[in-house]
Amino acid sequence: MIPIYGQVVDQETRCVHYHSTKDIIAIKFKCCGKYYPCYQCHQAEGHKISVWKKEEFDHKVILCGVCKTEFTIRQYQQMDKCTCCGSMFNEGCKLHHHLYFE
Repeated sequence: MIPIYGQVVDQETRCVHYHSTKDIIAIKFKCCGKYYPCYQCHQAEGHKISVWKKEEFDHKVILCGVCKTEFTIRQYQQMDKCTCCGSMFNEGCKLHHHLYFE
């Protein structure tokens, strides 16, 4: 089982900041190697977020909170739902990609 850090409110990785039915991913932060549901939950780490560089987009750093499948950044950026379980991802997450990815 992959541990999820932050203010998680359910087993599908929703947090106090983002908890719609589609808020089901967690992101492994490059700076600390820990999975968090969002950048706001990561603030408890007390250090600045390091973004994943384009040459690192083949690293598995996205976790589907429903089926627990890990995806690469490249895979995640090309899908709107989990290719394993079919659960829909929040399309609004794209507004925050700059916080996680180069």
